[in-house]
Amino acid sequence: MGNKVAVFRKEHFNAAHRLYHAGWDEARNLEMFGKCSYPNYHGHNYNLEVKVTGIPDKDTGYVMDMKHLSDLIHAVIIERFDHKNLNLDTVEFSQLNPTAENIAIVIYDLLRPHIDAQHDLMIRLYETERNFVEYPAS
Repeated sequence: MGNKVAVFRKEHFNAAHRLYHAGWDEARNLEMFGKCSYPNYHGHNYNLEVKVTGIPDKDTGYVMDMKHLSDLIHAVIIERFDHKNLNLDTVEFSQLNPTAENIAIVIYDLLRPHIDAQHDLMIRLYETERNFVEYPAS
């Protein structure tokens, strides 16, 4: 079995954030980020897809045990970000603007050490039904 296979796990979390650059005044932030820069924050129902690609194990037939992947995502990502204000409640975004792009990169960086190095990892994060990001970009 030398063929690579991609496995996907979908998860969901809710979080609030504010897009804001501390070095800019309110007018510049409003110009750049629109309503997303309002000082009282706003929330999203994020949909997360985690893709792991590799050659299935010759004994199990798995690229990765999906129960293990689900448990990992819950322990490392969902518990950390679900029902949190990303700007105020998380270390990761205390100094980093929590754009969808940055959230996807942070999720990747948090999960990568837990995924076998021989497997590829990709994160797709839906901020809305129509707006989503992928990291790394293909």
